[in-house]
Amino acid sequence: MKHTFLTAAAMAAAMGAASLAQATELRLSHQWSNKDVRHQVAQMVADDVAAAKVDLEIKIFGSKSLFKPREQYRPLSRGQLDMTVLPLSYAGGQQPAFNLTLMPGLVKNHDHAARLSASPFMKALEEKMAEDDVMVLVHGYLAGGFVGKDKCITKPEDVAGLQTRAAGKAFEQMLAGAGASIASMASSEIYNAMQTGILSAANTSSSSFVSYRIYEQAACYTPAGDVALWFMYQPLLMNKSTFEGLSEAQQTALLEASKKAQAFYLAEAKKQDAASVEVFEKAGVEIANMSAEDFAAWRAIAQETSYKSFVEEVPDGQALLDMALAVE
Repeated sequence: MKHTFLTAAAMAAAMGAASLAQATELRLSHQWSNKDVRHQVAQMVADDVAAAKVDLEIKIFGSKSLFKPREQYRPLSRGQLDMTVLPLSYAGGQQPAFNLTLMPGLVKNHDHAARLSASPFMKALEEKMAEDDVMVLVHGYLAGGFVGKDKCITKPEDVAGLQTRAAGKAFEQMLAGAGASIASMASSEIYNAMQTGILSAANTSSSSFVSYRIYEQAACYTPAGDVALWFMYQPLLMNKSTFEGLSEAQQTALLEASKKAQAFYLAEAKKQDAASVEVFEKAGVEIANMSAEDFAAWRAIAQETSYKSFVEEVPDGQALLDMALAVE
């Protein structure tokens, strides 16, 4: 009798293992901590897909534990990675058009960013992603600002002579145009660079400023307020062939989860800016706001540097820039 019971248990275990083997596991990589909004977006999709019970599991590898921050798009396009939350401009080397998703002064505010995501401009970029076997599941832009290690940065002359980190080529060009020296690095490396004196100023998203505790190294913070120079497109992407290889039920669960996560992302992105100011104030950091005049001065430099360079380097650059500028 005892023998029969063991055999039945072994059979049940084997059947369980077989059904588990059929479940599809997707690997999702990102560079942020689990407190960051971009991780929360990924987690929300993973949780909702799991709750749908369609034999699909999304395993998240955060804090750059699977791939380095700037090295996620290529493995994604090759099918070596299934999903990632990524600043798309990190892939500007593969597709120069992607540099337009981090262009100074192109996005005015979060609602404008949402309109850009639903515009012909974004459709044109998605066609370029499709060439790389990549698709967008969740659209999202985050705003950001500047920190100064020793002083406030609001207008172009404030960065003259400073070693500065900018997120993306277009911002580097604009800052260099204003007289800054540029140090390129992922946002996850800003803290150490400021601590060791390599950087005296940096710009990144409100979310990264908080999740990487950069308030511990800054004397002054210029947040995204009524005027935000810095907007960066940071979508949740998926390998297109991997998506197409899923069952209809799995695809539906993923798309439904992504739709819900996108609404959450937009709402949270709006909250991030104000929340970051509170964190910096609490840490005793001075807060400086950029004026409309400051914004106009930066944009004038951007038009002569970043915009001009983009149009010269990208074959359909002018058309893409015009499409983006056409979104009211």
